[in-house]
Amino acid sequence: MPLSSYRMHKIYIAATMKYGLGSDDLEELAYYYKIRKEMDDMKKQPIKKGIPLNWDTPERMDK
Repeated sequence: MPLSSYRMHKIYIAATMKYGLGSDDLEELAYYYKIRKEMDDMKKQPIKKGIPLNWDTPERMDK
């Protein structure tokens, strides 16, 4: 049986707050670990800050 949106939201909150799930349901655990993995992957990616400067401005943009 697929997870309800309410249960998915509860699992998402638990995963983002780094709380334990407290469930043995395989479907809920799979969703919990999927969210945790996505969060860990996001931490590994560099954060782009500021405004990128592009000195090679096309001529049509100058007008």
